[in-house]
Amino acid sequence: MKTSRAGALFKAAFPLRVSMMDRRIYNQPSPGSVGERSRRSGFSLVELLVVIAIIGVLTALLLSAVQAARESSRSMQCRNNLRQIAMSVLNMETAKKVLPTTFRVGAGADARGNWSIHGRLLPYFEGSNAYSKIDLSRDWHSQLDGGIPQWTVPFYQCPSEVNSKPRLKNGVPYVSPSNYGFNMGRWFIYDPTTNRSGDGPFRVNHTTRLAEVADGLSNTLAAAEVKAYTSYVRNTDTIPTNMPSLPADLASLTGVYHLGPAVEHNTGQTVWPEGRVQHTGCTATFTPHTFVNYWNGGQVYNIDLTTQQEGLGTTRPTNAAVTSRSFHPGSVNVARLDGSVSSVSDLIETETWQALSTINGQELVPAEP
Repeated sequence: MKTSRAGALFKAAFPLRVSMMDRRIYNQPSPGSVGERSRRSGFSLVELLVVIAIIGVLTALLLSAVQAARESSRSMQCRNNLRQIAMSVLNMETAKKVLPTTFRVGAGADARGNWSIHGRLLPYFEGSNAYSKIDLSRDWHSQLDGGIPQWTVPFYQCPSEVNSKPRLKNGVPYVSPSNYGFNMGRWFIYDPTTNRSGDGPFRVNHTTRLAEVADGLSNTLAAAEVKAYTSYVRNTDTIPTNMPSLPADLASLTGVYHLGPAVEHNTGQTVWPEGRVQHTGCTATFTPHTFVNYWNGGQVYNIDLTTQQEGLGTTRPTNAAVTSRSFHPGSVNVARLDGSVSSVSDLIETETWQALSTINGQELVPAEP
């Protein structure tokens, strides 16, 4: 009892010293000692995994933001290209008092050599170097085959196009695609027996005066985006008389195929000097980005259709479902006849889209939100 009481009194009198002694006896480091600091300086495995996960999430968010910013910049450049095209169309109309034809068909002749609107617009672009390399009075085929270098017109290609490359002939560059198709109406393009043309502002064998655009210039498309190297079927065995309402309506049509597993097999929209609808036009049969599925050889393709090439034959009419497509998520860029440009959502109603394609349908086009 006396010893215990003395020990308690000693501890009470010298608490710090006793504490230090007890720690040395049991080999325990004091608070803040080197041993304790070394044990607290590392990270546990769980902490490392949490940090790595956070870094991964931040990196993904950053990459997504960078990609979105790049796509926004590309889409803006695409709209600038369309604005140049629309203003060049208006400059040409000011000079000639009419909008140009898409294609000229002679009686029974294959007029495949006459230049597209893209070619005939070149004199009306500011700073266009391509115009100095061509002769619009001569067949474009003879000029390319005759040694004039293959060239690309930068403002005819969208910067988001993944197949922005020349089309080859015998292994060497031949011609280049365009990502902007001129509005040739809804479906019907041309009838050689009556010389009647479609309901869009750009027509076969017919010019168009702006006064004929009764629907209003701001309510009528001039051009819309299309994808290069599009799968397509042309010169079908039968020609449907009614405009299809669904892609499935085209599933049974057969004809000349330009489709295959390699990109180069799918040659729609690859010849910017060519005035036919399959290469430099578009129609409003289906709304933007509609997948027009067509099975061939056990593979499904997203096709365009031209029932009969313009200028080939004298009795078969030309109808076309050439759909507007782009690499911009959820929308395509368009230009109107008043020179304005905008993006059009994939969700646009078919009736509204087709109303924008006609010049005198008297349809009501709802205002954009």
